[in-house]
Parts: sequence; structure tokens; C-alpha cells
Amino acid sequence: MNRRWPLAALALLIPLPAAAQQKPPLRWGTDPTGGAPYVFKDDAGRFVGFEVELAEYLAKELGRSSQMVTGDWDKLPELLGKPPAEDGIDIVLNGYELREDLEKKYPSSIPYYVYRLALVTHADRAGEIECWADLKRPKANGERRSVGVLGGSVADQYMQEEFGDRIDRKSNPDVATVIGLVEQKRLDATVQDNPAALYYVKTGKNLRLADEPRKPGFYVILTRRADNDLRDRLNAAIKKGVKDGTLRAIYQKYGLWNPDQERLLYWTERPWPPFEAQREGEAAGRTTGKADWGRIFGELLRAAGMTVFLSVTSFPLAMLIGLLVALGRVYGPRWLAVPLGLYVEFLRGTPLLLQLYFVFYLVPQIVPVLTLSPLQAGIIGLAINYSAYEAENYRAGLLAIPRGQMEAALALGLTPLTAIRVVIIPQALRIVIPPVTNDFIALFKDTSVCSVILITELTRKYNELYNFNRAYIVELAAITAGLYLVMSYPMALLARWLEKRAGTHAAAGHR
Repeated sequence: MNRRWPLAALALLIPLPAAAQQKPPLRWGTDPTGGAPYVFKDDAGRFVGFEVELAEYLAKELGRSSQMVTGDWDKLPELLGKPPAEDGIDIVLNGYELREDLEKKYPSSIPYYVYRLALVTHADRAGEIECWADLKRPKANGERRSVGVLGGSVADQYMQEEFGDRIDRKSNPDVATVIGLVEQKRLDATVQDNPAALYYVKTGKNLRLADEPRKPGFYVILTRRADNDLRDRLNAAIKKGVKDGTLRAIYQKYGLWNPDQERLLYWTERPWPPFEAQREGEAAGRTTGKADWGRIFGELLRAAGMTVFLSVTSFPLAMLIGLLVALGRVYGPRWLAVPLGLYVEFLRGTPLLLQLYFVFYLVPQIVPVLTLSPLQAGIIGLAINYSAYEAENYRAGLLAIPRGQMEAALALGLTPLTAIRVVIIPQALRIVIPPVTNDFIALFKDTSVCSVILITELTRKYNELYNFNRAYIVELAAITAGLYLVMSYPMALLARWLEKRAGTHAAAGHR
């Protein structure tokens, strides 16, 4: 027997020193849907971008491998508190701006990039929007200028504070979507961080920068509060990359190096974060950072009004379309029943979100004359989607009416159309009051999906406010839930009253 085999087996049983064990990967959170130049796919289907290369550099300096974890941009910080098995991450690296509200919960690294806010418009609007001040001037028809921003970003906050109600601010979680709407001239302008703005002006269709970028800020890496050692090592790696030119090489590769980056070394040597030093010199009684609950409640209340408006305008259309579809399937010719059945199954079998995307984004590219405003698309999209469910409610109600009712009406000399209108439909409507009312209450909550087409309703406003008031998540959630309850509970009471008045319970007992 070879004497080396026992020695080899014994070596396998001896644990390696901690330093020799493989270190876990550096899990960094990002949202690839944000696109270039941060994180995007090249022609070969590989993820590239200046933050991809930055993450690889940082991981190498830490002696670890780089592992990208994807998530929604505005929810990435929440992944810091989750374990790897639940898509938890070690750091957030995705164009997150330095903000004092985030710093309190997720301490940041020193800056790795200095950005500014850039104003992007369509080339055809060169005579209309030449500077930031032009955004405050209404259009020729008196309407406010529509300006798209990334929801939850500094640009979103800046446009709200600086321009307020002087503009029609449209927030969206996808930069590429907002840029596309500017290209189609469905938005007057967009305000983006200059890395994204420069990339899309260079690669997009007929886009231009209006005026000089303003409000400089810092891109930082967010970490867990307890990860002091990791934060220190990230800071050391960033400083090294600034000094030896590694970061400059990465930024030059993507056309992002500019005079602002020349002062990165200065900022990396300063006390961080910068507002910590400022806070020391302020009075003890300072109130900065506290939530303005009067303003917050007012914004939520206005957003709740939009939720109510979407519901009360779209649901009557859904009821009308649903009733017509049900009548066609029950009393129409056979050749009509088949396509109406496909209509119902298609709408019930596809997500409302996808249908709204189709109505608002895709249809205008196929048939430009059918371009709709966000509000029009929201009302029509909700009405079409819910018409399928109402069609089934009404079809069930029509089929519940005994056939003898129609036969008796015809025997009395009524025409089929008159018999349906006078005899059948009134009875069917009484039967379907409970499910129809339940659908109306459900519609209040489904209006939240309209946020993807630039409509700020209650849930979207809650998300916007949460992004800048993360310490008050319980209070914001309670107020939002209370508003939904205030809107929907009266409908439940109305449904019970209608059931009693129409005798629905009694009718149900005879079926």
C-alpha cells in the first residue's frame, strides 16, 4: 500500500486556516432596468457598465468575487437587511445619491462619482425650452410643462421643491421609459443625473441638453450600519482607485470623466458624510429632517382624489362594456359569441399591468393617432380589463333568469329586444349587485398599477413619500391604509343598502 495515501487523507481532515478559506462574494444590489451607462447588457448578453467594472474592482481589492443581485431600484436598501438566501446584499451600488435621510439608516461610503442634474429635451423643442426657467412657462395651450423624473431620486425631490405645481411632474421607476417618452414628444422634458443624460443624448433619437447641469451631488455606496470594517475597506479601495487612476480609466471608457471628477480626491479626503460636520455647528434645537405631516397628508389626500377619479370614471365604462358583451354571448348569434368569449378570456388571462403597457406605450408606436394621455390610458385600460369580469357577472345574472320569463314576454307581444331591456336586464342587475360592488371595491386598489403609466395615485404617492421619509414607514402606511378604507367602506355600506332595497337576498333564496 502506498504510504502517501494515509498522509493525504489526514491532510484533508485538517481544517484550513481562516485566512486560507474562500471568502464569500461581494453581493452588490442593482437594478439593471435602469440601463446604461450604469448596468446594461452588451451585444453578447453580458452585463457591462461603469458600475459593473467598479464592483469588480472593489471586490478584487477586498479579496472577494463580485456577485450582482438585482432588485427594484427604490427598494434596494431594504435588501441590506436580508440574508443571501432571500436575495440579501452586502452593499447598494446603483447610482444612489448621498441623502441625509438615507445616511441615518444606511451609512454610506465616500463618493465614487460626482454627478449633476441635467435637463434633456427633444431637439424640436429647442425654441421652447432653452433653460431651466422655461419649464415654469406654460405651453401655448395653457397647459403646464410635463417633466419626467426617476421616482425616489434627487431629481424627483429637486423638481418638486424647486418647481412645485408650476410643472406637471411625472415620476417613473424606469429611466429608459421616461427617455422614450421624451423622444416621442409625449413628455416635454426629463431631468436625469448627467451620466444617464449624456448617454441617452449620445445614443437616443433627437435628444439635446438644455442649459447647464445644476445641483452637484455624490454617488455613494450604501451599507449596513454594523458593517464598519467593510465600509472602511471600501473607502480605502475607492481612495486607491482615485489616486492610481483606476476610476478615471473606468469613467473615461464610458465617456463619464469630466472636471467634476478632478475633485474626487479632495472629497475622499474630507470628513464624511459632509453634513456630519455641519450638524455639529448647528443649534441643539434644530428641526431639520422632521416630517412635515401637514404637507404629507395633503399630498396623500390629493393622490387619493386621483384614485377616486380613476375608479368612478372607469368602472361605469366597464359595466357598460361588460353588459354588452354578456348580452352578445347569451342572446347574440353563435358567430358573435365566440369572439366575445375570447375577449373575456384574454383579458382575464393577462395581467392588468401588461394591458396598461400595451394601451399607453405600444399602441401609440403602432398607430400614432391613438396616442393617449396617461389619464386617458388609465381610464380606458382599467375599463377594458374590468369589463371582462363584469361580463361574466352579468352573464351569470342573465342565465339565472328562468327561460319562462322570456317566453312569457314574447307571448305578450314584446319584441326580443324590448323583452331583454324591460324584463330580463332589470332582474339580472338585481342579482349581480354583490359581485359588481365587490369588483368596484377591488378597482380602488388596482388603480395602483396605473403608476407605471405616469399617474400619481395613492399607492404611488405613498412610495414617493416613503423614499424620502423612511423613518416614518409605519405612520405613512397607516395613513395610506386608512384612506383606502375611507374610500372603500362606504361602497360596502351602499352595496348592502342596494341589496336590501332590490330584494337580492330574497331573490337568491328562490334560485
